[in-house]
Amino acid sequence: MRARRVQGTSQPRPAPGTGWVAGDDVGFCDVATFSAVTRAHILQAIAEHDSRGADGFLGVYGFPAGGGFFLHEDRPYPAIAILGVAHRFATGRLAGADEFHGGEEAAQALLGRRGFDVPQAAAAARAAAPARTRSTAPKAPRAPRAATTPRAKKPEPVEFTATCPTCSMVLPATGKCDYCD
Repeated sequence: MRARRVQGTSQPRPAPGTGWVAGDDVGFCDVATFSAVTRAHILQAIAEHDSRGADGFLGVYGFPAGGGFFLHEDRPYPAIAILGVAHRFATGRLAGADEFHGGEEAAQALLGRRGFDVPQAAAAARAAAPARTRSTAPKAPRAPRAATTPRAKKPEPVEFTATCPTCSMVLPATGKCDYCD
């Protein structure tokens, strides 16, 4: 497949599916969202990894060797490659290595939230990050709401004048058309 040139530059556009939006959105990068990826999708990707072998799996989907790993049944798996393929099972679109906002740490954190064993180095980095907590300071009391809130007035009904069904003229007070009857 040929790489097309990006408008206004001499740089070739990456191939479709490699993190770039095709069409008129030249230069805007995709970022995959992993909210649809469940533990079942990750297990499906792990099963494919086991059936193809590590090198075959990485080669088929174009992921680089190395990087962060996680453990499943005491076997190491590449975190970003497994999540990228799990994203494909969840949404139908492969998430490339360049679509991971936060890199290896974010991938391992997501795998940890889905119940997989993450190496201690990644867990220590997560523990060192400041925890997000709610403020324990007392809150100021709120003012009570007003009992009634002003509502928009309903529009006045429009009165229609009677028209003759034959000639569409406005009928006089007698109700009979002067032209047709």
